[in-house]
Amino acid sequence: MLIGWKDGLKLFGISIVCVCAVFVCTFMLSFYIDVQSFRDAVLDSQTLALYNAQVATAQVCSVVTGGVLSVIAVIMLIFYIKLFIDGHSKQLGIIKAFGYSDFKIALKFWVFGLSVFFGCVIGYICGYAVAPIIYDGMSIEGLPEITLNFHIMLPFTLINLPTILLSVIACVYAFFALRQPVMLLLKGKSQKILKKQYKNGKEKPFLTEMFFKVLSSKKSLVFFVTFSAFCFGTMMQMGLTMDELSSQTMGYIILIIGLILAIVTMFMAITTLINENKKNISIMKAFGYSLKECSLCVLGGFIPFAILGFGLGTAYQYGLLQLMVNVVFADVGTIPEYTFNVPIFFISFALFLVCYICTIIFYIFRINKISVKEIMLEN
Repeated sequence: MLIGWKDGLKLFGISIVCVCAVFVCTFMLSFYIDVQSFRDAVLDSQTLALYNAQVATAQVCSVVTGGVLSVIAVIMLIFYIKLFIDGHSKQLGIIKAFGYSDFKIALKFWVFGLSVFFGCVIGYICGYAVAPIIYDGMSIEGLPEITLNFHIMLPFTLINLPTILLSVIACVYAFFALRQPVMLLLKGKSQKILKKQYKNGKEKPFLTEMFFKVLSSKKSLVFFVTFSAFCFGTMMQMGLTMDELSSQTMGYIILIIGLILAIVTMFMAITTLINENKKNISIMKAFGYSLKECSLCVLGGFIPFAILGFGLGTAYQYGLLQLMVNVVFADVGTIPEYTFNVPIFFISFALFLVCYICTIIFYIFRINKISVKEIMLEN
């Protein structure tokens, strides 16, 4: 069959997102469950305030992290399935021509849930392993030491449930995506190449049209680039300032998760962008356009969205920490007042620019290696 288990394992980006989501939810939900038995041991109002704040922290982190990353995983899953169907439209058309129904073909897309399963398993194991360290950082003065216990419902909720849910989503989306005439699938995905246009003897209109054509035809990649920068801006600043509000370990965890999500999402987005525009790039180079012009047409339109993503991430982390300090920990006198850290912002922004520029340079080298001969051999 065209769709095999190896196809499901190729969705590395979804696995990473699932690892990060389940990783955080594992130790936060474990803490939430284990700390419940200590409520009756709270004797004074200050300890009760800290207890309630820690419980609320576990709830908020689980809901925010699990919710946001679950939505991202679903978007990435749909994106990958669309790429798969576009890239294998002829083969899928042949299978439909042999009499296979859309429903029967769509059921095979359950294998895309394997990436979710393995990501959730790794995330749960890692989260359970670091839970004792997190427990130490979230210990409540005046209460006995909180011990980590195994809760059978957590692996079911954090592993089996997401795997089943996203496998069903994969099959349903594939079913609707395959509901098109067999002849249309047999024609394959036609990638339109813009023709050269001239105005007053200049070639600039073609470059301009190509620039906006690439940007408008890859709206999903605009989202992923923005999300990548959002993760970098949020997690970097939050991780570097977390030692003032929580433990240094939690800051490192947030920082590492943010960098992993940012790198994987950016790599997935721009790699897909380059691969989807190989024909355009090769023809532009054959027409005599320079490497700078080719790179600007393909990559240039995403730069403003990367800056926007970093700005949104900065605003998000500031609002979230303000919420935690002024609402969740409002009754806890030991929590310092949180203010926007300007030096950390500029350090994070400088690191972001360096990383993004290095990424762009790397992909410019990849663009430089694309040739007409390579495209002809692929076809």
